[in-house]
Order: sequence, then C-alpha cells, then structure tokens
Amino acid sequence: MNYYHENCVNSCNKGGKNIKKLIVSDNPSLLPSSAEFIKTKVIDNEQIAEGVFLISLERHFDFDPGQVTGIHFKPAPDARLYSIASGINDEHIKILFDIQPGGFISPFLAERKKGDNLFVTTPFGWFTCYEKPAWWIATGTGIAPFASMFFSGLGKDKILIHGGRTAGSFFFQEEFAAVLQENYIRCCPGENREGIYSGRLTAWLEEQENLPADQAFYLCGRAEMVVEVRDILIRKGIPFKNIYSEIYF
Repeated sequence: MNYYHENCVNSCNKGGKNIKKLIVSDNPSLLPSSAEFIKTKVIDNEQIAEGVFLISLERHFDFDPGQVTGIHFKPAPDARLYSIASGINDEHIKILFDIQPGGFISPFLAERKKGDNLFVTTPFGWFTCYEKPAWWIATGTGIAPFASMFFSGLGKDKILIHGGRTAGSFFFQEEFAAVLQENYIRCCPGENREGIYSGRLTAWLEEQENLPADQAFYLCGRAEMVVEVRDILIRKGIPFKNIYSEIYF
C-alpha cells in the first residue's frame, strides 16, 4: 500500500458533531530532499494472499524498524513509499504490499521477477518504537511496520491488534502468535474461528476497559480506521500525545 505521513489533525464542529479531518500532502511520495536512490535487484516476489505480495530485495542500507523506503522503476521524485516489513538483521529488505486498482507502482511491483531491477531510496521516517510496553494496532497491510519492529526484537511487552477482512489476511500470524500469544488479537467480521474475534477491530477496542493511559498506542492503516481508533482511545482516557499514527492509502 502507498504510505502517507500524517501532517496534522484538525477538529471542527459541524451540525453538533465533532469531525476530525486528516490533512496529508498533495505529493504522493513525500520524499525528503535527503533521500538517495539505490539500484537493487528482486530476490523473490511471493503472492501470499489474493492481491497481496511480499517482495524481497537486495539490501543496501541500514534502517530503523518502522521506517519507509521509496520505490520506483527509475530514480524519480514520484516514487511511492512503502513500510519496510523485515527485521534490522535480515539479509534482505522485504516489502508487503497489495495491488491498488489503477495504482501507479503496485501493479508493476506485482509483476517483478527474481533478478529484475528496481530503484529504492535510503530509508526515512519517524514511526518508530522502543523497548517499552506499547500497543500496535493495524489493519490489512498496515501490519508491515509492526512486522519490522517484531522481527527486530521489539515484541516484548507489546499488544498487537490486527484487523482483517478475511481469515487469510493476517500476515505473519504464525510468527506473531508463537511469541505474543494472548497479546496477539485478530479481528475479522463474520469469522467464528477459534482465536479470532468475530467483529471489527474498533468493536474489540470499544469493549476494553481500563486501557493504560501511560503507554504508547501506534496506529497504522487507512485514514478512516486511524481516526476512528484515535477517537475511541481518547474517549477511553488515552492522552493524545501517546497516540502515534501512520496513514496507508
């Protein structure tokens, strides 16, 4: 999925309702001026669910878990940004993405084969986590930055809540479940399987009481989910300063 960095949240009253509006840059890539392009090769490209791929690339840089890289078929300012999904000690850079209808890069990426060339930028971003108790909340391929954090050894004292449309959309679930155990919550409307909450991620959150106001909450997914989850957390007493978000489109 394409990534957008959230610049700010505006609140306004309209018709007696408090409406939050996300403001994002018109630039689809948001590449910083310091980003440099590096030519790399595809190591593997696996379709792991319908319309969802995990592409592995040669690694040419270090990164912090949660950072992003720009991807293009040539060095160009309209590169699309994707969260890195691999750990800091992994041999290759892995990118989790789904095909966006009418997308600029994702259909092209889905067709890449081993040995094909791509251009990636040096990593950047501030959606990073530390070795402290925290909540990771994601939908769909928004799980990617949390996968990077998890595979980098930051899973201790974390609670991961992942919302998916189907039971097959919980990417990396075997690895998460083995380590996080009861702290790994999968939410999927209409699913009645053991270990899966039958409902939306937001419904699960609404049912929770006494959320820890002194812990950080990291949100990654589509704008609508991020706004809705943020409203729930604030209503339940989580300070705004403890909520960090990254928007996927």
